Amino acid sequence: MALAPFEQLAFADVPEAPRVPHRWADTTRRDVTVRTDELGSIRIAVREYGSGPPLLLVHGLMWTSYSFRYLLEPLGARFRLVMPDLPGAGDSDHPDVYLGPDVLARALLATVDALDLRGSAVVGNSMGGYLSMRAALLDPKAFTRLVNLHSPGLPTPRMVALRWAMRVLPSFRIVDRLVRKDPERWVHRNVHYYDETLKSREEHREIARPLTTPAGRRTFYRHLRDTLDTRPMKQFASTLRASGFPIPLLLVYADRDPIVPPAVGARLRELLPSATFIELREASHFAHVDAPGRFVDAITPFLSA
Repeated sequence: MALAPFEQLAFADVPEAPRVPHRWADTTRRDVTVRTDELGSIRIAVREYGSGPPLLLVHGLMWTSYSFRYLLEPLGARFRLVMPDLPGAGDSDHPDVYLGPDVLARALLATVDALDLRGSAVVGNSMGGYLSMRAALLDPKAFTRLVNLHSPGLPTPRMVALRWAMRVLPSFRIVDRLVRKDPERWVHRNVHYYDETLKSREEHREIARPLTTPAGRRTFYRHLRDTLDTRPMKQFASTLRASGFPIPLLLVYADRDPIVPPAVGARLRELLPSATFIELREASHFAHVDAPGRFVDAITPFLSA
């Protein structure tokens, strides 16, 4: 079925199995326990695939490590891919505490240490890219280099409006009601691909599974309210403007995206002129899903440098 870019299928027409097969079932899972001052001891679920030097992959908002299913074969041939579920996401614990961006950045650093990944490269998508950048600012020796795929991180009018709505309205009750009514439909409406025929009911179930529980919906809400708060983003922009970025950075942004405006990438590029910037056409916020071959081709020289 040929669709226009970002044209969503009717929910009833989404196929059971993905149109493009993947190797997610071949990943191995293990859990590690990490401790931070803000979160205490929490369990982090980790998937692994491939062989070679380790490469950390960090997913974004509402997602899990399943997000990277189409990178397993092209990147797993060169790297041992290590894919944790962030605190409050997927199969990891869902702590009901403040989840500001540096709280999660410190949890990411603790996960890196628990997995003996200090000094590895990292690829972060969306919120995962933003958290990885903040983690590198907190501890520049944690990573050797970072690929940021279409992350937020700088305030936009839409995000400022979201922040005020979260504080003025009975926001948790609204979000909880919207999501719990039908988590799979919520996922379908709020995930946007350049090629929407890549969606499947398998994907819907995998992403929606944590949202079927009160704890999962609560931490999703905290990610929206706390992690993506625009006040820490302003401080983040000031830090980058004053001090730059401590490790090699590749910014990869699609030229169109309904989720994070591509202008965010352009603004990061202005703040960090030493960073490498790549624009992907006919791709989305999730270029690792709808353009994995071109995404891997774009980042491999940087990762191999």
